Amino acid sequence: MTQRALDPSGEQPTGSSGPPGRDRRVKIDAGSELDPVHPVDLPAPASAGHGLTAAEVAERIARGEVNDVPVRSSRSVTEIVRANVFTRFNLIIGVLWVIMLCVAPIQDSLFGFVIIANTGIGIVQEWRAKKTLDSLAVIGEAKPTVRRDGAAAEVSISEIVLGDLVELGPGDKVIVDGTVAEADSLEIDESLLTGEADPVLKRAGDAVMSGSFVVAGGGAFTATKVGREAYAAQLAEEASRFTLVQSELRSGISTILKYVTWMMIPTAIGLIISQLVVKDNDFKDSVARTVGGIVPMIPEGLVLLTSVAFAIGVVRLGRKQCLVQELPAIEGLARVDIVCLDKTGTLTEGGMDVTEVRALNGADEPYLRRVLGALGASDPRPNASLQAIIDTYSPPDGQTWDVTRALPFSSARKYSGAAFDEGAGRESSWLLGAPDVLLPEADPALTETEQLNQQGLRVLLLARVRGDLDAPDVAAGAVPSALIVLEQRLRPDAGETLAYFADQRVAAKVISGDNAVSVGAVATKLGLPGAEHPLDARKLPTDRDAMATAMEDNTVFGRVTPQQKREMVAALQSRGHTVAMTGDGVNDVLALKDADIGVSMGSGSEATRAVAQIVLLDNSFATLPSVVAEGRRVIGNITRVATLFLTKTVYSVLLAILVVCFQVEYPFLPRHLTLLSTLTIGVPAFFLALAPNKERAHPHFVRRVMRYAIPSGVIAAVATFATYLIAGHHYSGTGALDAETSAATLTLFLVSMWVLAIIARPYTWWRICLVGAMGLAFVIVLAVPWLQDFFALKLVGVTMPWTAVGIAVVASAALEYAWRLVGRRFPV
Repeated sequence: MTQRALDPSGEQPTGSSGPPGRDRRVKIDAGSELDPVHPVDLPAPASAGHGLTAAEVAERIARGEVNDVPVRSSRSVTEIVRANVFTRFNLIIGVLWVIMLCVAPIQDSLFGFVIIANTGIGIVQEWRAKKTLDSLAVIGEAKPTVRRDGAAAEVSISEIVLGDLVELGPGDKVIVDGTVAEADSLEIDESLLTGEADPVLKRAGDAVMSGSFVVAGGGAFTATKVGREAYAAQLAEEASRFTLVQSELRSGISTILKYVTWMMIPTAIGLIISQLVVKDNDFKDSVARTVGGIVPMIPEGLVLLTSVAFAIGVVRLGRKQCLVQELPAIEGLARVDIVCLDKTGTLTEGGMDVTEVRALNGADEPYLRRVLGALGASDPRPNASLQAIIDTYSPPDGQTWDVTRALPFSSARKYSGAAFDEGAGRESSWLLGAPDVLLPEADPALTETEQLNQQGLRVLLLARVRGDLDAPDVAAGAVPSALIVLEQRLRPDAGETLAYFADQRVAAKVISGDNAVSVGAVATKLGLPGAEHPLDARKLPTDRDAMATAMEDNTVFGRVTPQQKREMVAALQSRGHTVAMTGDGVNDVLALKDADIGVSMGSGSEATRAVAQIVLLDNSFATLPSVVAEGRRVIGNITRVATLFLTKTVYSVLLAILVVCFQVEYPFLPRHLTLLSTLTIGVPAFFLALAPNKERAHPHFVRRVMRYAIPSGVIAAVATFATYLIAGHHYSGTGALDAETSAATLTLFLVSMWVLAIIARPYTWWRICLVGAMGLAFVIVLAVPWLQDFFALKLVGVTMPWTAVGIAVVASAALEYAWRLVGRRFPV
């Protein structure tokens, strides 16, 4: 097999297709075709290499020996329904709803219908998100190359059967467990499985495990374990990915709900005893008021809104060809304050153009073109750099040079090589790679290279060597023959995207395997601040703290090895930064895995797509701002509306405690709190949760929410109960309790509306309209007779209603003071 010559400049391939070549003849000049290369120095295949026949494949499918592990990007429909319906709060509310249907009018049972509607909305939205995810996952699914009946073809992962001969090339992920059948300098990285950082050289007969990936060389392996027997599938039983995104939002909400549950139980018991035993009321009315006190303690809509916000975010991003493989990744990217960018495929497009070949040391230019053509034609799966050479120096049909030895590219070496039999007894060995790696520091060719790099051009060195390509010091004494100058194509939207990150106070760090000066020149063209002072990663300190300082002080880094990328990410994280890493090549995998959020291009290698939480299927770096904006919208808005929901929980619990302590009837029926919750929380929260929000996400979700919800809830409860007690002394006779309830409802509504008005800031026209519409709706209920009867709300007299308004005004002023005091005394 022919070894793939990887990008010698330090950047890895961005994905390719087609089987590794088996014909090592390279066509150069007119004349007779030379004999194929002798098998000397080449690994012999372990099998005939034809793969299974169609009949054998059909036989294995019939026996169920198929790789049928589903690659699921989302929950099943059954799991979605179960997760939305069978919750502990839905159970509590369901029981209370059934009780209310038996003892009270239908208007006191409205809360049950609201829960049904909310649950239905949650199921529909998550189902829509599932459809989007599943369709995008199919588009972005890796298709391994399988050899059957002697022909190579791409198949889906689920179509691989036991005994299939699966071909491997650089960047390919090992899909199932197997045994190496063919190996040509095959190096596999198993760090995601074993933690061992160094790639393992595989030979025929060696075992390979699913979940590992190819970093160099090529080959093929025979599948020995498929489906749930494969190693990666067993890992997937415990975790869907190698790394899972931590969602502070979801864990915070779970924490809040846990405390709410423990707080609700004793309060509810006390309320039940108070209303049913201590107070000698009508039984049905007591039950209704007891339920009315318990239901608003439950922040059931908070969980729903969080799920809906995430689901809608997935659908929105899906329309932009962005596959979110783990839902909390939307939240994670919103918290990012540093994004590490790989140059090739991110800031630049995949294609390149050879602009010049500068001969060195008197080398013959026509001969150099033959060598470049041979190097290009020796690789059946060329990457961008080599493809540019092929496009310029593709040899004519009809002649060959034979490849006698191939040296695969290594990110640690920064070069690749090949040895040729040129015919007529002539042989030559060549290296193609980074000039500053292959040449000594004093070599004059480096001066030319530096000048070209400063123009943002990519430069490769073609050097002739005398020794064995496998020798560890093969580059020593290499004779420079030519500088190959490549021009990279900048992404037209890269500059705007970098400007967006700068505007959002997200620091961009360009980390590349290319020459630092060249990378800095490219980043400077795109307007990245600090790019004019690039740093060669070979000069980076190894101490983590010192490296973190260098990372914070600099913007562009060149000649970075894969292990260094990983160490850079860890160094930044050690300083408390939330780091996102983008990439598309094999050399990015380890850093993508360790970063808080890994972002892969859709055309990237299978390995990068496997470990990334977000895949940009259209390969557009410009999609990242949309992902960041979507995450900020979700987190910022959920933090806002969570304050609304938990304010209700706080005042409901406190009101229940006050009722028990003062031995009075609970002031509200369920219909009153259903109306209040709908107008001051439910409807506004839905719109606020989906509104644009560019504020960067901050940590400590629970603390940020509760520091405002507790004082707001306390003020609302005290003001409402004060109105209720005053009304109790003001009214007497038949209908007094209804009048007291109406006055208390008015106060609670006005205070809750002021909480909403605070949360809706900063005001826009639609936010003002939203708050105004909720207030108008309440006025309509008070003004329309049949709505008065339906909700049992009727303000009696003039003195008490205006007293209720006055108390609400004082409470609102207290709210303003409390919010400002909390903001100063308890900053997050």
